[in-house]
Amino acid sequence: MRSPNIRRTTLLATALFTAAGLSLTACGGGGSGGGNSSTVTIWSSIDAPVQAGLEKALKAKLAADGSNITIKWDQVQNINQLIITKIQAGDTPDIALVPQPGLVAQMNTLGATKPLDSVVDMNSLKSSMVPGTLEAGTINNQLMGLLVSANVKGLIWYPKQAWAKAGYKPATTIPELEQLTDQIKSDGHTPWCMGIESDTATGWPATDWFETLIMKQNGADVYNQWVQHKVPFSSPQVQQAAAEFSKLLFTTGNTLGGQKAIPSNNFGTAGNPMFQDPPKCYMYMQGSFITGFFPKNTTSNLDANVGVFGFPPATSGGENPVEGGGDLMTMLNDSDNVKTVVKDLSETSIGNDAAPTSSFISPHKDFNVSLYPNQVTKDIAKYLYGASTFLFDGSDSMPAQVGTGSFWKEMTAWISGQEDINTALKNIDASWPSS
Repeated sequence: MRSPNIRRTTLLATALFTAAGLSLTACGGGGSGGGNSSTVTIWSSIDAPVQAGLEKALKAKLAADGSNITIKWDQVQNINQLIITKIQAGDTPDIALVPQPGLVAQMNTLGATKPLDSVVDMNSLKSSMVPGTLEAGTINNQLMGLLVSANVKGLIWYPKQAWAKAGYKPATTIPELEQLTDQIKSDGHTPWCMGIESDTATGWPATDWFETLIMKQNGADVYNQWVQHKVPFSSPQVQQAAAEFSKLLFTTGNTLGGQKAIPSNNFGTAGNPMFQDPPKCYMYMQGSFITGFFPKNTTSNLDANVGVFGFPPATSGGENPVEGGGDLMTMLNDSDNVKTVVKDLSETSIGNDAAPTSSFISPHKDFNVSLYPNQVTKDIAKYLYGASTFLFDGSDSMPAQVGTGSFWKEMTAWISGQEDINTALKNIDASWPSS
């Protein structure tokens, strides 16, 4: 398991779609040789309903153009490992949607990816895509991976009816979030739900908090330097994030069960006490996927029961980057038919069928938000489309021994009281590979 993103995607798919008996087994690829076969093969690991919606729109576009191209779209397990193995064996699909910019870079190093710049409408994409999304797949000034489907992190969820009754309003700056936390506590309630337990991946929810705080407090440039270790973990910027984290969550009375409960509280169920009557906690920060873990009696009427707003910027009107992830389209065969499919998948309207029936969120700012199935998803999309910059999950972009190793481990040790924050951050710095 390379990435907490993949783990979260897998958990969500399991929570929502196990009953459907989905097959996640990889089928044979179409090969990366030349030629102009009428069959174009696509691999992805996105949720089945999202894939079904994208495939439906793609086939409709091809049919409207009178194309005889046949689409063979397979949902595969462990695409990060499998695609590299297939590249080395010379047996790849024509197109692969992969979940990390780092994987795109690795595929490019192996000489497998083809530039997209001359295939897609770059001028249109520059105006329609959320800022930062094109940069995520750009290598040496060439677009090698294009975000097709997005997910959003740094979302603060709350019990809508209880909030309305109490008169609470979403915070628009970090100081306002501190004031809201104090207000909820002064009203006799517990402000925050929090849990970082996730089996062998315990600790990753804390890394999402740090990533969100670092980008909100210091901006995209510092965040990117930190991800590359040009800004170390022991730096004042990371210390600032740790201080805000502890202020919001470790202060007595701020978190359900107190600091001591956070390490053993499972991330999937940590937010559910919000929906008890009365709520046992009033806010929970998690990604857009978390609704798949909310109680069924809550999600049966999502808009009536659940509210959401994006983690606010440090100051009003200040830089407001948004953290997220998603699936980047890579082209491994540059035949004419494959180019036709790539161009269709790059268009804003490719999500028109996926949006109403799945968890799909388009990375295009000009996407028709009325197509999203509920107000919750519309609010998430509006938060994304208002971002000053879209930044991929930092721990996913770090070397594995840090991003999914020492970062998780040291956050857990700090939160559980086994060591202080200075020791934890120094230990992470020490674990960074020398080359």
